[in-house]
Amino acid sequence: MATIKVHGSAMSTATQRVLACVHEKGLSYEFVSINMQAGEHKLEPYTKINPFGQVPGFEDGDLKLFESRAISQYVAHAYADKGTPLVFSDTKKMAIVAVGLEVEAHHFDGPASKLAFELLYKPMLGMVTDEAVVKEHEAKLVKVLDLYEARLSECKYLSGDTFTLTDLHHLPVVTYLMGTKIKALFEARARVSAWVNDIMARPAWQKVVAMKNNN
Repeated sequence: MATIKVHGSAMSTATQRVLACVHEKGLSYEFVSINMQAGEHKLEPYTKINPFGQVPGFEDGDLKLFESRAISQYVAHAYADKGTPLVFSDTKKMAIVAVGLEVEAHHFDGPASKLAFELLYKPMLGMVTDEAVVKEHEAKLVKVLDLYEARLSECKYLSGDTFTLTDLHHLPVVTYLMGTKIKALFEARARVSAWVNDIMARPAWQKVVAMKNNN
C-alpha cells in the first residue's frame, strides 16, 4: 500500500500542483477524491488533515501536510533522489528557485487565477464575467509575462536551464488559461509561448491532465 496519499479534487489547480510533483518524482501514491460539491472538504475526517477545509491534503506515513506549494517543496526535497530533480543542493541555484517560487505565488498566480475565474469558472457556473476585472488583471499579467519573456532570453526555464518547481507551480493555472482568450497574451511572446508548450507537454503533467479530463 502506498504511504503517500493525496486528498483533493482533480479539477483543483492546487491539487493538480501536488499531483504534478508526485508524478515528476515517479512516486506511488493513493489519490483520495474529495467531493467538494458535497462539502466533504469542510467536514471531518478531512479537516483533521487540512483544518482550513481546503484542498489538497497530503499524507506521507504519519506526516500530514496542507498548502500545495509547501507539499510540493516537501516532496521535491524528501525525494530528491527520485525522478526529476526539481530542486538543487547548491545553495545559489536553490536561492534562484526560491525567488522563482515567490514570483509565481505573489505576482503571477493572483492575476492569472482571477482571470481563470472570470473567463472560465464563471461561465461554467452560469455567472456573468466582469469585464472590468478582466481588464485590470490582464494588465497585471502582461507586466509579469514581459518579465518572463526577458528572463527566458537568459535561460530555458524560469529558474535556470532545467525544469524546476518554479515551472511546475505555473502549470495548473496556465493550462486553464490556454482555454481562454488570455492564451493570446502568452502566444504574443515567443519565448513565453515556447516555455508554455514545453512544460505542458511533459509526460507527468499529461497524466494530471488525463486525471482531470476523466473526472
